[in-house]
Amino acid sequence: MVENRERYPVAIVGAGPVGLALACHLYERDLPFVVFEASAHIGASIEEWSHVHLFSPWKYLVDTAALKLLKANGWQEPDPEVLPTGREFLENYLIPLSQTPQIKPHIQLSNRVTHIGRYGLDKLKSQNRENLPFEIHLDTGTRQLAGGVADASGTWQTPNPIGSGGISALGEDELQSSIFYGIPDVLGSYRTDLIGKRVLVVGSGHSALTCILELLQLREENSATHILWAVRKHNIEEAYGGGTKDALPARGALGLKVKAAMSAGAIELIPAMHITSVQRDYSGFIVIADQDREQVQLTVDAVIGVTGFRPDLNILRELRVDLDPWVECPSKLAPLIDPNIHSCGTVPPHGIDELRHPEKDFYIIGMKSYGRAPTFLMITGYEQARSVAAMFAGDEEDAKRIELVLPETGVCKTDSLGEEE
Repeated sequence: MVENRERYPVAIVGAGPVGLALACHLYERDLPFVVFEASAHIGASIEEWSHVHLFSPWKYLVDTAALKLLKANGWQEPDPEVLPTGREFLENYLIPLSQTPQIKPHIQLSNRVTHIGRYGLDKLKSQNRENLPFEIHLDTGTRQLAGGVADASGTWQTPNPIGSGGISALGEDELQSSIFYGIPDVLGSYRTDLIGKRVLVVGSGHSALTCILELLQLREENSATHILWAVRKHNIEEAYGGGTKDALPARGALGLKVKAAMSAGAIELIPAMHITSVQRDYSGFIVIADQDREQVQLTVDAVIGVTGFRPDLNILRELRVDLDPWVECPSKLAPLIDPNIHSCGTVPPHGIDELRHPEKDFYIIGMKSYGRAPTFLMITGYEQARSVAAMFAGDEEDAKRIELVLPETGVCKTDSLGEEE
């Protein structure tokens, strides 16, 4: 029987910003770790929105332990007040961090985690459970034993459907490869697919606003570009956000610009639209929806779903996790981040106590820790990483200490493009 789990490394699932931040904090505490990254290179998900400017400046995007490590390797810190693009964040921070000699040897690329459990025990068995290591299976056909696990795999690969009620519209799953999810590079690689076309944008978060603004630039080049904006809300004012009251000015400016374009008639708004079916024929996409108890039908050339993301919980099936039934985040965290009540500026400080699960030494951190709530900020994940590393080191007092200070705003969504309608 394999025991003495303390002799095994901490396993980090995902080499994104929060996963690597945890690696840096574990390195500071001289704890062994291994990072499993599903992609063949660092930042594969960020590459998909690399053309987008983040709403937060650099001062909110760099983890404290990572900063120390990077500076020790000769890194030049960017202007803390500048708003980077996803590509700049990747090339000027995340990739250099992953290449430091303290972190690089511990990253295993092209290793997707498929299952996590306790060695030799399913979730029903309790005897000696806490003394056994975790067993992690990888799609390479190998396994790793770990003394602790932090799932920082994010949510980018599991977008919410455009169908109403959180369920795929009829026909949506079959057309998934033809629908744009997230924020396509409208002015770059997808320009020819969208310019001069009838484009339906579904969603009302900041990512949707960003997408619409880029489509408006295409419309200036080719007036045949027709932008249809479908939202589930009746009152669209909320979608415009905080404007000049937003503590992150770049984010507040999005809503003001889209509102002005609406007033100028450059966007066709379709409120209270609940999509029930999507089909495709020679004429394009045929989208059928309920709108105030009446059925409407649209024919468009392209559909962009910007309705946020959700966590993939399949790999956690054999772990004893305590998740809120609707937010799908740790139960104690749920009331603090419930999007029915909170925006990211009203989320109170939280740490290890809210991240605990019945499965000792297992944590979900980063955007995935927020489940379906769209209120995550990068610095929130960094604070989680600091707290969890302290706990892995046995320093519960430090783990419970809160060092998180968020920009105050009542309307914010996210740095990491995870918002839902």
